[in-house]
Order: sequence, then C-alpha cells, then structure tokens
Amino acid sequence: MPAFELIEHTADIGIRAFGATEAEVFQNTAAGMFSLICEPERILDSRCLEISVSAEGHEALLVEWLNELLYLHDSHSMLFSRFMISEMTESTLEARACGENIDFRRHQLMTDVKAATYHMLKLLRTGDGWTAEVIFDV
Repeated sequence: MPAFELIEHTADIGIRAFGATEAEVFQNTAAGMFSLICEPERILDSRCLEISVSAEGHEALLVEWLNELLYLHDSHSMLFSRFMISEMTESTLEARACGENIDFRRHQLMTDVKAATYHMLKLLRTGDGWTAEVIFDV
C-alpha cells in the first residue's frame, strides 16, 4: 500500500494517506502535503524543528498539525521531508519535522498550498490501519 495518493478535486487538491497507526497516517499526510509543494527527493534532512499542537478531537488535530507545518514552511522558508510523532493523545501532538531551508537553485516549488481544510475531511480506522483524506486550499 502506498503512503499516500492524490485526490481529484474541482478547485483544490487533496491527499488520501494511509498508515498502520494513527501517528503514521498523520506523518504520511504531512509527507503527501509537502510532495505537492516540492519533489521530496530534493529536500535534504539537515534541520529539525520541534512541533506541538493541540485541538479538540483527532480530525481537528490533523488539520492543526498540517497547518502548523505550513506556517513553519512559510515563516522559516523551509521544506520538510521527514516527520516523527513522538507523542499523541486525543487532543495533543508532539513531533519533529526535518528538512531544510528553501534553496531555489535546487528546489522547484510546484504548488502553493495555503491551508489544510475541513472540507470533506476524513480520518478513519480501517481493517488495515488508518486512512486520512484532506483537501488543501491552493
């Protein structure tokens, strides 16, 4: 099973991510989101940032996680390629995101992802693990 796949959407773009655990599906959704922004194989793993987010419920937590990563992408001019969730509860998430500063000589930015949305948002436990579907505002 792939870590993620694209979802067709009329005006925006989406990701369907998979994981054996809830933490893994959060990590794979983040990886899928950044694959829309830049080719992941071009992103070096040279700098890590600590991330802490909270929200009411797992679906809201997924949106907060993704939007915090987008905030760090914009505010630190960074691209991320590796995500490690160290602790996760019903309402909090502690993680590290690793990547590097944008280098326009090596990085060709593809899609300007503005935000993860609640539109058609799904986070489901399945027989094989977890599936998440997120539509992004571009």
